[in-house]
Amino acid sequence: MLPASLPSSRLLLAVLAACCLSALLVNAPPAHAQSVEAPRVVLNGIAFDIRVDDPDESLTPGAQVQVGSASATLEPDDGGWVAEGLIVRDTGGLDVQLVQGGQTLDQARTRAIPAWLSILPPLLAIGMALAFKRVVPALFLGIWVGAWMAAGFSISGLFVGLLETLEIYVLGALANESHVAIILFSLMIGGMVGIISKNGGTYGIVERLVTWANTPRRAQLATGTLGVGMFFDDYANTLVVGNTMRPVTDRLKVSREKLAYIVDSTAAPIACVALVTTWIGYQVGLVGTAVEAIDGFNEGAYSIFLSSLAYSFYPWLALYFVFVVANSNRDFGPMARAEIRARTTGQVASPNAKLDEAAAEDNDEMAPKEGIPLRALNAVIPIVVLVGSVLAGLYWTGVDAAGSEASIREIIGAADSYTALLWGSLLGVIAAAALSIGQQLLSLEETVDAWYSGLKSMLFAMIILVLAWALSDITEVLHTADYLVSILGTTLHPGIVPAIIFVLAAATAFATGSSWGTMGILMPLVIPLVWAVLQANNMADPTNYHIMYSAVSCVLAGSVWGDHCSPISDTTILSSMASGCDHIDHVRTQLPYALSVGFIALALGTIPAGFGFPWWASLILGAILLSTALRMFGTPVPETSSPEASPAGNPEASASDERTKRVSNQ
Repeated sequence: MLPASLPSSRLLLAVLAACCLSALLVNAPPAHAQSVEAPRVVLNGIAFDIRVDDPDESLTPGAQVQVGSASATLEPDDGGWVAEGLIVRDTGGLDVQLVQGGQTLDQARTRAIPAWLSILPPLLAIGMALAFKRVVPALFLGIWVGAWMAAGFSISGLFVGLLETLEIYVLGALANESHVAIILFSLMIGGMVGIISKNGGTYGIVERLVTWANTPRRAQLATGTLGVGMFFDDYANTLVVGNTMRPVTDRLKVSREKLAYIVDSTAAPIACVALVTTWIGYQVGLVGTAVEAIDGFNEGAYSIFLSSLAYSFYPWLALYFVFVVANSNRDFGPMARAEIRARTTGQVASPNAKLDEAAAEDNDEMAPKEGIPLRALNAVIPIVVLVGSVLAGLYWTGVDAAGSEASIREIIGAADSYTALLWGSLLGVIAAAALSIGQQLLSLEETVDAWYSGLKSMLFAMIILVLAWALSDITEVLHTADYLVSILGTTLHPGIVPAIIFVLAAATAFATGSSWGTMGILMPLVIPLVWAVLQANNMADPTNYHIMYSAVSCVLAGSVWGDHCSPISDTTILSSMASGCDHIDHVRTQLPYALSVGFIALALGTIPAGFGFPWWASLILGAILLSTALRMFGTPVPETSSPEASPAGNPEASASDERTKRVSNQ
């Protein structure tokens, strides 16, 4: 009831307002629930699609989407509608309108940019990484420039893009549940490595091999075997194997250059092809993010990784060549001269070598606690628990998704790899901690400290991974893969694409010195590109999936190859340091071996496999050619006559023997 004191004029206005509102409510068209999902950015001259949600199913055939001067009729698609093949010729802001019966039902905005600009963020990331040898700033710059494009090329857009780099893209990468699972797995397995190093387990494995190594040939084979046994982490592998085998190889007159080569050429290759390592979470995370953006290719990330292992020609052949060289007593190039010098003069390091023994021994966090027994089982059991738990988790989650009647491949393909990796890493850490505390090798505080030390070693890699995910999101927003396909899809045969990726990854890793950074930059581009090239050539079917698997493996294998050849690689530097070898001597002697394996892997493996040649035949042919080349061009290296004697002219050798005694007496 209106108050009596309300003036008549105000009463009249109130009545009129109520009547107008009623008329509007009665005569206004019903609110439409349709919503246009317009991309934030479209490329000039490149076809794109626009989806329309229609929850109340009120749209009828003939409805259209108009973007600037372009239009397309909506077609039904998965409970909604899609307008396909839209192409705009303008640039700048454009209205996106949903039109039915001459009436605009909904509208949105998008921004059209020149197509070539979409490749700029990853190119800037690669270029800055090559120029400044720093991956993190390079990735950040790529993300920022991409966010600037999405926000609009303006001064204000530059600032908005900077803010959105963290607010939208980095935060979005961390908000993804699968991404968090990968980060947790990687940190946990790093923590497990820290515990089994501190409780003496890894050094216990070393002790078992050292007692067998009593000749130069056996010492080299033992070093390679230990490198393969330490498959779970390349950094731990390098530091543990180099520091512990150096006294043994010095006593047997094996050159420091040869030791560094064996350490370096087993660490990364085995870490990138073993089933469960600190690399796997990173690799699976990159693959999984890239695959999520692909329509029509629904294989799980871990299953893709497993399938790609057969095409990892460089890692497999590099590992094979290490053992062939170690067993043959033959070498070629600068390595042959280094080995002959060590055997004949006892100088395990070159006379002009610049050695930093203090740096080589500065590894307290990886060294076992003093005074505890070195038991190999304290490392073997957690590793077995880790690997077994992951495999069991893959099977369990795969059966739950695919059914018990499915094949093993179908089960693994349907498995929740992120959950399995989380389970395995947690149980591995618990097993390592329980063994350490239960045997009173470490206190609870020391166990936590060791776990944290191992975890810290993974933090930088996780920063790179998160930025790589964010860059992947940027390339998806900018439709980078669509542009690459438009210029390459019909000019390149899909079979040659993996070889190009292998060379590009190697060149990037060589110049940046970071295999992980290379993977983070290239993987988000490679997978969508390869799939789109397959589609453009009508080859996007399971019979040609080997090209996708090969492309994924080529990012990994090419990164490792470039890493091995690069003088600024972190693992190359660590190998020199841990082996007590002059860094330039290590690079100079390893380079001919790495190049030989790399070229054979490319010529007999990657290129033929891209055109359907069996992968196993490529591996066999590559192994035969490597063995033949070593036999033909290798120089025989004499065996040392007095292995018990310390190498002459090397005061470091006596110190190395003392270190061996200290480790053995712990």
